[in-house]
Amino acid sequence: MTDRNFDDISAHFAQKIYGGLKGKIRLAVLRRDLQTWLAAWQAQYPSRACRVLDIGAGLGQLAIELAVAGHEVTVNDVSANMLTSARQAAQAQGVANAISWYTCAYQDLAVRLREADTPPFDFILCHAVLEWLDQPQNVLAFVDDWLVADGALSLCFYNPASFVYRNLIMGNFNLLNNADFQADSGSLTPNHPVELAEVQNWLDALGYTVVQSSGLRVFHDYAALKRGGNANPEAVIEMELKYSTQAPYKWLGRYIHLLAQKPSQA
Repeated sequence: MTDRNFDDISAHFAQKIYGGLKGKIRLAVLRRDLQTWLAAWQAQYPSRACRVLDIGAGLGQLAIELAVAGHEVTVNDVSANMLTSARQAAQAQGVANAISWYTCAYQDLAVRLREADTPPFDFILCHAVLEWLDQPQNVLAFVDDWLVADGALSLCFYNPASFVYRNLIMGNFNLLNNADFQADSGSLTPNHPVELAEVQNWLDALGYTVVQSSGLRVFHDYAALKRGGNANPEAVIEMELKYSTQAPYKWLGRYIHLLAQKPSQA
């Protein structure tokens, strides 16, 4: 397996991930979680902007929002097509020149950041990246190198348990019994997702503390019949937000979002 670059399907990615209600739910949950952490951070550091790095930022919606709010934002993605779209969106918001842009694999980012004399970051976002990497654990080592003590990592990743659960509901038993099943190359279903327990072990090994956990799309994708409240997008988002932080429902989310804090310096 090699790390995935979405240049070849960037338009499909934009439409599939963010073109409908799924994308609105995703952004609503992540936005709420980020704002919760940032509010606490700003109460502690009221006189300065938060230094934010978004690894694998894709279309950069949340990074752009943070730049509009006055934070110091650095954006990275391996896909030139995705970052071109992100730059255009940032330009429309008047913050393109306020954002530092790096089109490269995250493995090459450290050199670029050092060349620019970039200091460490207070907040690092890594959303929907782990499941597309050949060696996903390594990105956490990168994060640890570039995150200040007491800084936070916003880590969002595909939940393989949701893949199993949804296919059980849909009756796709043959697919689940096929150990060799692989999604096609144009699919946005990753073939190598990482289990929550494994991610938690990686964070534990670094001494990070999970301060918040949420599920993204904890019921929307499972509701084949869009009746009652499920036919009302605003109501769906409201209920997704409500149950996204409640166990056991959050663990059924198609994606899991963890906010993990780096330990203080000894």
